[in-house]
Amino acid sequence: MSFCYGNAKGEQMLEYLRNAADKPLAKFLIAILAFSFVGWGVAEWVFGGSRGDTTLVRVGNADVTMQEYNAERSRALAQMTREQQRAVYTDAQTGAQFTARVLGDLSTQRMVENRANDLGFVVTDGRIAREIREFPEFQSNGRFSAYLFDVVLNNSGYSEAAFANVLRNQVLRGYVLGPIAVSMNVPQFALTAAYNARYGQKKIEYATVKFSDFKVGQPTDAQLQEYYAAHPQIVPEHRTVSYVLIPADMSKPDSYDAALATAQKVEDDIIAGESMATAAKRHNAKYVSLKSFAADGRPADAILTDKMVAKIFDMDAGLESELTETKQGFVIVRVDKIDPQHNAEFASVKKNLIADWQRDAQRKQAYVRANEILVDLNKNGKFVGKKLSTKSATVSRTSGAPTDVLVAAFRANANDNSIVSAADAFYVLHAGDAVAPTVDTKKMTDLRKELASTQSREITDDYNSFLIRTYPVKINHKVYDKFFAK
Repeated sequence: MSFCYGNAKGEQMLEYLRNAADKPLAKFLIAILAFSFVGWGVAEWVFGGSRGDTTLVRVGNADVTMQEYNAERSRALAQMTREQQRAVYTDAQTGAQFTARVLGDLSTQRMVENRANDLGFVVTDGRIAREIREFPEFQSNGRFSAYLFDVVLNNSGYSEAAFANVLRNQVLRGYVLGPIAVSMNVPQFALTAAYNARYGQKKIEYATVKFSDFKVGQPTDAQLQEYYAAHPQIVPEHRTVSYVLIPADMSKPDSYDAALATAQKVEDDIIAGESMATAAKRHNAKYVSLKSFAADGRPADAILTDKMVAKIFDMDAGLESELTETKQGFVIVRVDKIDPQHNAEFASVKKNLIADWQRDAQRKQAYVRANEILVDLNKNGKFVGKKLSTKSATVSRTSGAPTDVLVAAFRANANDNSIVSAADAFYVLHAGDAVAPTVDTKKMTDLRKELASTQSREITDDYNSFLIRTYPVKINHKVYDKFFAK
């Protein structure tokens, strides 16, 4: 097949355009043309104009090239907000995640295209023509315009052949993935079983043995020492941190640029050997020294977001972070000291151990009492004893008794007896008969949709695993590492 490009007239366009039917079978997003020209020169700049191998990743028999990566990256960036774009460029972790997502999307496309080729699927020229004719961007006064077709493709960095190939691959992917998207029929027996499992009820009876019902005295030092040996208390890693903040309204370009210039001066001074406090004072920035804190016990400070704390606890002592953007402005963080995780000294936790020891002693006594009740229940077939706190109920999976009791009840068989452990009590449980639920048409309909959706996801996941096994992804490190400056 030959392709004409440049100043082609209507009669010089792709041959299949002239003979195509008017009605399209499907639409293809014009977004593949938008922003695709941006970044096409990156590969030339990195490789000095080399015309050698430009493959970043090989997927089965197909390749993902630098040019394809740049085009996809530009389109993905164009769909992001300014803040998201800034994070891609300024935060190493965000940038790496973005790169992985773009490469992942392209690799998935190649897997599906490989599968289409192996299945022998073909997209005819007529199908491509019908698709192209329907693009509003290629029409003038409601009719296909060869001139607009040339202009749009030229501005987007596509040749006719390249655009036709992209469109063809899109249709092929639809052939492969289309059947997977078809809603699955849920067998009636599966629906009924799921409905009964979810909305069924159970008759139960249980006795409650609270820990707090048992009185214990004060422990001796020897008892506390023994308890602490079995239950040592860990002091988590703590870090002492200081930072410099260059405040800015990050949504305003002038404020952002001015703060960035100041932040770079502060950073230069710190690199030159100045202390953070001195550098901050020289440039009218804010210097803050925080008290030692653990990752899950941070002080109240707007700078200490989850992301910032994770970064702090990944740094070495005595080092400053790179210049970091936050909602409050630019920040440079320093880890001044690290106190590693360690066992607390007995004397420092002795007072706290008393309550823990007493609760443990109560729990042991409560367990002994619960076992006595269980033995009597197994022997007599019913709860006996006037002082027992018992309750009978018909419960669902989500209501009617404490959560721990509900979980145990629906795991048990009819007439099973057991002890259920909870946070502040033991429950001696007798599980009775199951009670079939009444049929609710709306609930049944909603459950059918849920099961169909679940089946569809499982099939999609399974097919994706099949594609990964059949068309393995291999990184071309010779090009990949150089392109991404590894």
